[in-house]
Amino acid sequence: MFPTLFVLLYLGHLLADYPLQTDHQAAHKADQCAAGWAANLAHAATHIATCAAALTLGALVLDDVTVSLPIAVAALLWIGATHAFIDRRWPVQWWMNHTGQASWAANGGAAHVDQTAHILALVLAALALAA
Repeated sequence: MFPTLFVLLYLGHLLADYPLQTDHQAAHKADQCAAGWAANLAHAATHIATCAAALTLGALVLDDVTVSLPIAVAALLWIGATHAFIDRRWPVQWWMNHTGQASWAANGGAAHVDQTAHILALVLAALALAA
């Protein structure tokens, strides 16, 4: 069941991170002010909603998908919280500066590290749901 759950969560992630993320959220989710936090949390809530919808759809139409409601809620909160944290941008910048990737960060590498961190969070959520 893990691969199916991961694909469902990844679909929710892609929908929330690209077609459903507003220009305002993308531009301001890392701002160090109340408006920045509002943009960040609205974006994280979109991730929770799209991943919840994907899991629900999977549970309704696929025979091999069954999830525990308390674990699903915990996994969705994990997805939202980790997404909000990663999207503050400083964690990715810190990682790249402390692992010898400052040059890559300056040349577009941060987006790849950002997405890798999000995918790691989704893998952990899918593992918890499948356990």
